[in-house]
Amino acid sequence: MNKMCKWAGQLAMAAACAFGAFSCGSATAAGGEADSTAVPTVYLVKEISPESLVRIYEALGRPAVGKKVAVKISTGEPGGHNFLQPALIKELVQGVRGTIVECNTAYNGKRSTTESHRRAAEEHGFTAIAPVDIMDAEGEVALPVEGGKHLTEDFVGSHFPEYDFLVVLSHFKGHAMGGFGGAIKNISIGVASAAGKAWIHTAGKTKEDLWNNLPAQDDFLEAMAEAAKAVADHCGDRILYINVANNLSVDCDCDSSPEDPTMGDIGILASLDPVALDQACTDLVRASEDHGKIHLIERIDSRHGMHTLEHAEAIGLGSRQYNLVELD
Repeated sequence: MNKMCKWAGQLAMAAACAFGAFSCGSATAAGGEADSTAVPTVYLVKEISPESLVRIYEALGRPAVGKKVAVKISTGEPGGHNFLQPALIKELVQGVRGTIVECNTAYNGKRSTTESHRRAAEEHGFTAIAPVDIMDAEGEVALPVEGGKHLTEDFVGSHFPEYDFLVVLSHFKGHAMGGFGGAIKNISIGVASAAGKAWIHTAGKTKEDLWNNLPAQDDFLEAMAEAAKAVADHCGDRILYINVANNLSVDCDCDSSPEDPTMGDIGILASLDPVALDQACTDLVRASEDHGKIHLIERIDSRHGMHTLEHAEAIGLGSRQYNLVELD
C-alpha cells in the first residue's frame, strides 16, 4: 500500500516522516491525488531503475501526448560522469517517443557550440537511444515572464515552441552557483539558449558578458525561478517533472571535474509541481541519516539555494507544501 506524509517544508516533519516517527495516513491508488486539497503530490520510488522511472511517470497520471514530445535532460559536460545514464532513461524516453532536448552552454566548455554539443551527446550515449535536438542551434525565441521581479522575457532555444509536451527529467544534485540543481534549474537555465543562460545568470542585465556582470546572489536565484515560470506557463498542463536523486555530488553535471558524491542515493521523485518536487528532494537530503549529507547541505545553504524555491512560490510557480506518496 502506498504511504503518504503531509509535508510543509519543515525539517522536523521531514525527518519524522522519512524514518517512520510521523503518523502517516493512507493514500489513494497511484496516479490519483491523495486528497481534495490544492497541496500537490510528490511521488517517491526508492529503487533507481528503468522500471521505476516508467512506474513513477505513470503514477503522475499525465500522459506525454502529441506528435513531438521533448525530454529535457542534461547531456553532461565531457569529463563528468554523474549525469543520468542512457541505460537508465532509455525505456522512458522511447516509451513516450521522445526527443532528447538541450541548449548550448554560456561558458566555454565542450558543449558551447552545436557541433561540440552534439559530439558530447553522442559520446555519452544519448544519440543511440533517441533523437537529440540542440534547441538553440538556429537561434532563440522569447517567452514572456509574468510577475517577474527581474525578468520580463526568457530567451529559449528557437525549437522549443515546436514541441507539444515537455518531460522534465532532471538529475538532482548540488550546484556551484545555485546551491542545488533540480527541476527548476532544468527548465530555466537548461531550456534557455546560450545567450538566455547569460540573461538569467545576470538577472536580466546582459546576454553577452556573463562573468563581468554577475548580480547579487539572491537576484540570480530569483531570475532563475522567473525563467522557470515562463517555461511552465508556456506549457500549461503539457509538462511533468521527474527528479532522479542519485550520484549526489555537490557539483552539477555542467562541471567537467565534479566532486565525488559523499552520500548515498535517495531515489526517484516526480510531481506535476516543480517547486514541490525540488522542495521534497532537499527535505529528503536533510532528513537522511547519511552523515555524508553535510557536504551537500553546506553547498545548498552557502549559496542560499532555498531562496529559489521561496521566490518560485511567491510568484506562483508552485507550492513548497506537498503530500509525499511512497510507491511500494
